[in-house]
Formats: sequence, structure tokens, C-alpha cells
Amino acid sequence: MKRLIIGTRGSDLALWQANYIKDRLSGIGVEAELKIIKTQGDKILNLRLDKLEGKGFFTKELEEELLSGKIDLAVHSHKDLPTVHPAGLVIAAVPEREDPSELLLILKDCVDVTQKLSLKTGAMVGTSSNRRKAQILAVRTDLNIEDLRGNVPTRIQKLRDENYDAILLAKAGVNRLKIDLSEFHVEVIEPTELIPAPAQGALAIQIRESDTALYELLQQIHDPETASQIAVERKVLNMFEGGCHMPLGCYCKKENGKYEIWTSKADDSDAFPDRVFFRTESLDGMAEKIVSKYNPARKKPGKVFISREIGPHSYFRRALDKHNIQIEDRSLIRTFPIVNILDPFYLKNIDWIFFSSRNGVEFFFKLKPALSKKVKFGVVGRGSEDALRRHGHLADYVGESGDVQDVAVEFAALVKGETVLFPRAQDSLLTIPKALSADTKVVDLPIYETVIADETDKTFADVLIFTSPSNVEAYFKNNLLDPGQKVIAIGSSTGKKLDEMGVSYILPFSPDELGLAEAVFGLEI
Repeated sequence: MKRLIIGTRGSDLALWQANYIKDRLSGIGVEAELKIIKTQGDKILNLRLDKLEGKGFFTKELEEELLSGKIDLAVHSHKDLPTVHPAGLVIAAVPEREDPSELLLILKDCVDVTQKLSLKTGAMVGTSSNRRKAQILAVRTDLNIEDLRGNVPTRIQKLRDENYDAILLAKAGVNRLKIDLSEFHVEVIEPTELIPAPAQGALAIQIRESDTALYELLQQIHDPETASQIAVERKVLNMFEGGCHMPLGCYCKKENGKYEIWTSKADDSDAFPDRVFFRTESLDGMAEKIVSKYNPARKKPGKVFISREIGPHSYFRRALDKHNIQIEDRSLIRTFPIVNILDPFYLKNIDWIFFSSRNGVEFFFKLKPALSKKVKFGVVGRGSEDALRRHGHLADYVGESGDVQDVAVEFAALVKGETVLFPRAQDSLLTIPKALSADTKVVDLPIYETVIADETDKTFADVLIFTSPSNVEAYFKNNLLDPGQKVIAIGSSTGKKLDEMGVSYILPFSPDELGLAEAVFGLEI
């Protein structure tokens, strides 16, 4: 085959992407050279992209060169491509996807680890993404979001020059350029928390539709699984008739043989986004199902009961207030400390402390523990992580799955051969400690007990959310479900208690307010 010409933009990241494809082609015996082409997005740096007319700010000129035959293939960041291709062009290959997480880079004197995302109150955050802005403001209403343009090194230099307190970047780009970030505090925001742009982290190799021989050749560097997942994400974008400026995030991945899909959509960058989560065995028709959840005529719950108090400014309350869904929040249990003074013996030579609940965090730090700086923290989920932050500590391990069994297996592998302290409820199921290997030392510390109320008032809410097995036990001791009432369980331990009682339920992906908002918004009554 003749020597191929690869069209690319001239930024450091675009050149990395093009050279990556050049190397992959070399690996299958095909030689190629690069041709740098300037796009509209590279030339206009003083305006937000959503203020420009048309689409394809980073792709149009590359596509024109392809159609004219001046280049043989173009390498794009897949998320920059319009969802409708020009006639005569086709995406021939999609290699394996890079990590689609977001990075929050923070100047070290602007860090406050007691707050969500480790940002000080009122911090100025740089991003020109409406999607990022809507989702970040939903979890931190106090932040100031300012426009940020330029390639990755330019954006980082603007932070270094203190034009911002922090900036948001795609982790994929930073990984590919191998940029040293040691001068900043770096927070990795998982794609299940800040949902990425459709196809974020993926590359697209575009060719002329008539080049069938080249198409067949490129199948050697094509990853069908990645392609099928981002196809769903981009179909959702297309069905909403949105471009890269729409405040839309959609992310699909495969886990344990099933597809998991998260979607976040806001009306504009200042509006509160609605989130949806699906777990499915097949991607057929999933884009249509996702989009149908955003139909304003769809009947949503009128009232939700939850077995713990919800703050007036919490994410979950604001997510429900947006749709005029009432919240009945009351705990059905009481908790009491059973340890008032902490014996220093429990803290001797420990490597990790693991918390399986917010209550565990709160009761432990009331004991004013004197902790070694080398101690690391593990938490069962983001709710416990937020509680730990409020005491000035960052979690070294955060369980991402709502299934405590999965968390147990993952954490057990991480701490093999070390010593782990477990501050816990007296009636804990001990799921995590039981999963640890024989050479991992467990230091057991029951620090609080749970007391169930003798009687609990019935709720007539459309949806009942139970936050712990004890709350399940307390409610169903003298109450039954009404026909049509739906039940949501926070965490698999709570789900198991409902299983014992023969109550069907929904298990959100994550046992926190984001997961709850996804579960409630996805319901139809």
C-alpha cells in the first residue's frame, strides 16, 4: 500500500493522537506521514465555542481536505465530531478508549479538603464547557465558573499564572501528553460522578467512504466494543440535536457482562441537570429509552419518603425541588455511642481505617483520635467520603459500586497483608472485614449502636427510600406497602434486608445523593 497522509490539527494533543495512529499503522506494516491543518477552532481563541455559528469547529477543514483527496485519513478527538457526517466520509476505526474521567487542577493555596472537590469557598474555576459548568455548579453552588480556551498546555499555564484558582480538563489529554502536575493539587473526578461528553477519551479515524481497501485495513486497529458504547452516547447527543456546547454528558461502559449508562442533561449551563442511570444486557434501543426519560410530559413521583434528614441545600433536595417532588425525610432509628474514650491500642501500627457509613465517620472523630500521618482511609462510597472530608481527611480508597460485595473484593485486594481498623455499628454485617485475606490483620472497633423505634408512622409517599437495614426493619415492623408504592435501597446491605422481607426494590448505582437523584428521576408513577 502507498504511504498514507494523515491529516491532523497542530496542537500538542492532536499531534500526539495522529502520531499514535501513525505508530499503530506502522505496527501493521503501513507507513504514514502527518499533514497539519488549521481549523476554525484553532484560529478563533477569543470567543466561547457556543457563541460561534455552525458546528465542526475542530473538524470541518480536515474533512474538506479528505473530500478533496489531499489527505487519506483524518484523526479526530471523537467528541469534537458533529453527530452527522458529511456525505462521502465515514468513521472507519475507533481504537480503545482512554480514561474518560475529568481532572480538577487546583492551586495549592486554594485547596480546602473539608469541602467537596477540595475547592475553597467561592473559588474561580476555568472551563468553557457548558456540560462541566452545569454539573460542577450542581454539587458546589458557591463556585465561580469562568471561560477557559486554548490547548492543554496553554490552559495549564493560565492556571500557573493564577488567572484561575482551578481548572477542569479531560484526564485523557493530560495522560497522553504526560504532563507533570506535581505543582498542583489534583482531584480525579470519576465519569460516574461528573459525566463526560459523549465519546470523551475516544479517537475517530475518518476516511472517504469510497476507500474500501483502507477501511478493511483499519479494522486491524478498530475496537468494536468501544465503538458500540460511544455509538449509544453519540446517538443520545444526536437525538437531543445537540452539539459540543450542549450541557449534556453521556457515558457507557461494560461491567460484569452488562452495560452501564449514565446521562446528565441541563437546559443551559446555569440550570440544574437531571441524571439518569441504566443497567442493561443489550444496547439495542437504549438511546431512545434514555431520551424518553427527559420527556417533560412523563409522569414523575409526587412525593418521596427517605429514612434520614435531608439538608435544605443538598443535591438530592434540589434535584427533586426542580420537579416539584415533595420530600418526607425522617429517620426511623436512633444512634448512640458505645465508646466514649478511645484506647490508644486500637490505633497502634494500623495502616488503614475503613468506614462503611457516615455514622461510623462521625462517631469515630468524636473520640478525637490521635492518628499517624501514614494512616490511609477507605470508605464504602461517596457519602462516607464527604463525611470524612468534613473532618479534614481525603479518602485513599472510595468504593464506586453500590454493591458492598464488590467493594469488599476490591478493597481486600488493595490492603492485602496490612492492618485495617474498622470503626463500626455494633450490629454491622461485617461484609468488608470478612472479605479480607488471612494475612490482613483486622482491628475491630464497635463504636455505636442502633436503636429501632417501637412504632413508626406509615408514609403515603409514591417512593420510599431506605438508607439502612435498621430503617427497613423499623418501618416494616408495623407497616406494609400500598399498591403502586416503589422502594429504593441505599446499598446492597439494605437491599438484602428488603429481600428477606419479600419487598422488591431498585438499587441505585451509587449509594449517595447522585445515585438517589438518578433513581428517582428515572421512575414513572
